[in-house]
Amino acid sequence: MKYGFIKAASASPALRVADVSFNLKSAMESYDKAINIGANLLVLPELHLTSYSCGDLFYSEVLLDAAKNALKELRDYTKGKYTILIVGLPLRAGDKLYNCAAVLLDGHILGVVPKSSLPNYREFSEKRRFTSGMDYNGPENIELFGESVAFGRNIIFCSKEMYAFSFGVEICEDLWAPVTPATNLCLDGASVIANLSASSELIGKADVRRKLVSSASSRLVCGYIYSNAGWGESTQDMVFSGHSMIYEKGKMLAEKLPFSHEEMISTEIDLFKIKAERHRNTSFDQSVTTPCRRVYFSQPIQDIKLTRYYMPKPFVPEDREELELRVEEILQIQSYGLMRRVEHTHCKKLVLGISGGLDSTLALLVAVRCMKMLNRPMSDILAVTMPCFGTTQRTKGNAEKLCEILGADLKVVDITKSVLAHFEDIGQDKDNMDVTFENSQARERTQVLMDMANKCNGIVVGTGDLSELALGWATYNGDHMSMYGVNASVPKTLLRPVIEYEAQHLPEAAEVLKDILDTPISPELIPGDKGDIAQKTEDIVGPYELHDFFLYHMLKTGAGPARVFHLAEYAFRGMYSRETILKWLRTFLRRFFNQQFKRSCLPDGPKVGSISFSPRGDWQMPSDAVSTLWLQEAEELK
Repeated sequence: MKYGFIKAASASPALRVADVSFNLKSAMESYDKAINIGANLLVLPELHLTSYSCGDLFYSEVLLDAAKNALKELRDYTKGKYTILIVGLPLRAGDKLYNCAAVLLDGHILGVVPKSSLPNYREFSEKRRFTSGMDYNGPENIELFGESVAFGRNIIFCSKEMYAFSFGVEICEDLWAPVTPATNLCLDGASVIANLSASSELIGKADVRRKLVSSASSRLVCGYIYSNAGWGESTQDMVFSGHSMIYEKGKMLAEKLPFSHEEMISTEIDLFKIKAERHRNTSFDQSVTTPCRRVYFSQPIQDIKLTRYYMPKPFVPEDREELELRVEEILQIQSYGLMRRVEHTHCKKLVLGISGGLDSTLALLVAVRCMKMLNRPMSDILAVTMPCFGTTQRTKGNAEKLCEILGADLKVVDITKSVLAHFEDIGQDKDNMDVTFENSQARERTQVLMDMANKCNGIVVGTGDLSELALGWATYNGDHMSMYGVNASVPKTLLRPVIEYEAQHLPEAAEVLKDILDTPISPELIPGDKGDIAQKTEDIVGPYELHDFFLYHMLKTGAGPARVFHLAEYAFRGMYSRETILKWLRTFLRRFFNQQFKRSCLPDGPKVGSISFSPRGDWQMPSDAVSTLWLQEAEELK
C-alpha cells in the first residue's frame, strides 16, 4: 500500500458441485496463498462455497445451511490475518435467496453484496432460484452470527489508512448489463471493482470478456479484478475455464488463461495513478443518482514488492507494430500542423537551423513531409548550418549531406567573426568559456535565422524538443525561440525511433541518418581537442531516459519525488544505481522549477502526446514557483 499500490489476487481454486466442505477447504488454501504473497485483496469466483452449477439444489435447506455455516468458519479463519477475502455463496435475506459476495477481514463480515443482473437463459436460469439485489427493500443491515452486517448493492468498502483504497463488488452478469453497478460505485469513489463470476466457455467468449473488463476499467478509471469459476464446476451442459483477469485503466496487468492449471494470479494495482487520472479527467463526473454507503476497514500500510512491469521509456511503445503506428501519427501531426501554418501565413520558405543533431534532423524531415503535402519543391526549405567554435566536421558534414540528399536549399553561415565581434562589444573574454560564451553563439544563430526568414518571406521552424524544455536546456531567446516549434512536445527518447522510422522510408538518406543517430547529443558550443565533440549533454544534465521517466510520472500522475524515485529504481534496476538515479532526480527537479520562465513564453507548436508545455493551456505554472517542497522530499531519500 506504500506509494499508492495494493496487491490484488484472483483465484479460481478447484471445487466440487454441492460439496461445501471441499469448497471451504479450497477457499482457505487460496486465502493462505494470498496471505503469503502479501495480498491486500483476494477475490474468489461466484458461488464458490456451493459451486455455481447446483441448479435446483439451491432450493435445498441442507445446501443453504451448509453454505452459511461455511461462511462462519471462513469468517473465523480470517481472524488476525491481513488479507481481505471476497467469496461467493447463496444467502437468504428475509424470505428471499440472493446470489451474494461476502467481504471478510480479521474475523468479521464487512458486508454482503447481492447480484443485481440475473440471467434467464436456458442454461443460466438464475431468476428461477434467486432474487435480484435491485429488488431488495429490506433493512440496510442484516444479522449474521451475532454481527450486524451491511447488506445491499451500493456499498463501498474504504480503507481507514489509505484514502485511495476503496472497492466495490459486482457479480458476473452485472458486468454485461447496459448500466453496471460498478458505474455507480466508481462515480461515488470506488477505485477498485471486484467481480465474482461463473462465466461458461464458448468459442470467442474469452475475447469478449477481455473487451468488457478492459472497457469497464478504462471508462470507469479503476482497477478491476475478475475471478471466474473453473475446475470442478459441472460440465453437464457447459464448461467453465477459470478465465480470470486483473486490469487497470484499460490495461491488462495479469491473466489466468482459459483452462490454465494456474490457480492464482496476482499483481499490483496503482491506486495513486487512478486517483490522479480522475482528478484531471473532467469527463469523470462524480455526480451519482444513488449515493453509496461506506463501510470502513483497517489494513495497516505496508511495503509492497513490485512485480508488475514498468516501462523504462514510458513514451516509447515496446511493441514494434505499435511503435511504428505511434511514430507515423507523430510525423503526420507535426507535418500537418506545419502545413497549416504555411498555408495561413503564405510564407515562401521554411527556414531552420541544421546542426547534424537529432532535433534539427527531425525538424528537417517534418519540413520535407510538409512540402510534399503542399506539392511544393524541396528548395522551399532553407536549411542553414552555422559553424562556430565547437562545431565538428562530423556534424557539419552530416547536415550538409542530408540537405543535399533531401533537396533542401542549404546555406552555410560561419558565425565565428560575428560572435567574436559581439564578444568585443560586450567585453567578453574569448578564452572564458562560460555561459555567456555559449549563449552568445546560440543567440547569434537565432538572429541569423530570423533575419534570413525576413529576407525570404519565410518562417523559422523551431527544433527544440519536450525533454529540453522540461530541463530548460535551451538558450532564452536563442534556440528557445522560433515561429513554429514542430518538436515542442516530442520527448528525446522518442526522437530516435521517429528518425529510424523515416530512415526506413528514405533509403537514399539511411546512411547519413544512421550516423546522426550514432552521434553523441551535444550543443557543440565549446571547442574540443582535435575536432572532437567536447560537450556531451547527458554528461552535464544526466541521461535523457531518466529525465523522460521523471517527466512522464511527475506530470502524468502528479507523483512526488519519493514515488518517482521508487518507480525509477524499480524500472531501471540493473541499469542505474540508487545514487545515480537520485542525483539526476535532484537535477531534474531543480532545473524544472528554475527554468519555467522559458516555458511561459513558448512559440506555437503541435501537441503530439498527452504531455505538452504550451503555456496557452497544457502547462500553466508560475515562473516564480518555489521548488522547496519537492527538493526536501528528494533530500530525505538519501
